[in-house]
Amino acid sequence: MFAEYISAALERAEYEIMEDEEPEPYYAHVPDLPGIWATGKSFEDCRKELISVIEGWIALRLRLGDPIPPISGNTITASSEPVSVV
Repeated sequence: MFAEYISAALERAEYEIMEDEEPEPYYAHVPDLPGIWATGKSFEDCRKELISVIEGWIALRLRLGDPIPPISGNTITASSEPVSVV
């Protein structure tokens, strides 16, 4: 469920290269996910950072009970019902 959601978010990500003088010239954001952005020294570094940011964003929203918007039909929901662990 998480991997599919993150994959869908990455497919929607927009990347750009900022000025060459920047220490981390690669920039990415996911328009469908407010506040999600990352930078990196290379495209791959930026993409890895973006994945980490998305994971943290999902964890925080689940912890706070905030809804997670669907992306390309992928959703993540959490039950507010207690779960017994045996």
